[in-house]
Amino acid sequence: MRPPGGGGNIKIVVVGDAGTSPEYFAKMASNLAFEDAHVVALEWPGTIAEIQARLLNIELNGPEAEAPPAALIEEIIDADVLLVHVCPVPDAVIRAGKNLRLIGLCRGGLDNLDVNSALRQGIKIFHVVRNAEPVADFTLGLILAETRNIARGHASILQGGWRKKFSNSANTTTLRELRVGLLGLGNIGRLLADKLTALGVEVWGWDPYLPDAALGGMRIERRSIEEIFTECDVVSVHLRHSEETDKLVGRDLIERMKPSSYLINTSRAAIIDEGALVEALTRKKIAGAALDVLWEEPLPAGSALLALDNVTLTPHIAGDTVDAIPKSPKLLVEVINDYLRHGRTDFLVTK
Repeated sequence: MRPPGGGGNIKIVVVGDAGTSPEYFAKMASNLAFEDAHVVALEWPGTIAEIQARLLNIELNGPEAEAPPAALIEEIIDADVLLVHVCPVPDAVIRAGKNLRLIGLCRGGLDNLDVNSALRQGIKIFHVVRNAEPVADFTLGLILAETRNIARGHASILQGGWRKKFSNSANTTTLRELRVGLLGLGNIGRLLADKLTALGVEVWGWDPYLPDAALGGMRIERRSIEEIFTECDVVSVHLRHSEETDKLVGRDLIERMKPSSYLINTSRAAIIDEGALVEALTRKKIAGAALDVLWEEPLPAGSALLALDNVTLTPHIAGDTVDAIPKSPKLLVEVINDYLRHGRTDFLVTK
């Protein structure tokens, strides 16, 4: 098969890191369905902890906030394909890639890529959520932990107590009795919806970009974002962070929520207005919240969240399983090959 832009020998550049080794990334990339290709492997250096800190900066400030490997600019000049995990791909890299026709990413979000720059140059962008299944599982766990006080009961015993009463005790009920609203019906949102509906839960969904046809026969009732916050017992966030979604969940939407309702976030902290949420939890405007993503990570000792008794906090581990991250290049290559061979994909970024 010829390259996306036509021509002869294909140059594929991959950028691995401490989570996805360059060697494995290159091995997977060599399986791409091109007739004549060679792979150049680079690494975005740093320990897992260092990379996580840089990623938080990128999520808050965009792909220009951190520097890619110095060799990337040189190698991208004559590259046809670029595949990355978490390495930043700013406008300067994209503009340097005069032959670049395809970019693939295998992580939870697109924060590390200047999407608009790539689309302006007519580059096809493929994005797979490397850990969609783990995040969907974890989100279901957070819903149960928060609504049934699992973590708080455990903490009480560790502290020598035997706590039976909680701030939400007047309205605790079974999962099947809760209506769950999902903000975002992408890979994670749809997987979570599958799990919830299999357990007999009524699921509402809001996603302004996803066509009805993409839901197939799923049992999701599409509603407005205002209806979801007004009527649902649990609202779970599964959106990408962008200018459009920054502080999307603010005071107006939170004020719509019932006193017995819960807000769950395993997506990006900046989608929720921190001050508005802390205020609502403090005055018990809502029953509780469960957050795996925080506005500052690690959470500082003086955070107002630490004084609240109606929030479950976890240290950004929703996607952490032993196989999700290291094997993500394999999933990315499978998705791209499906498109190259059959012209079909649900993983092409168009806006």
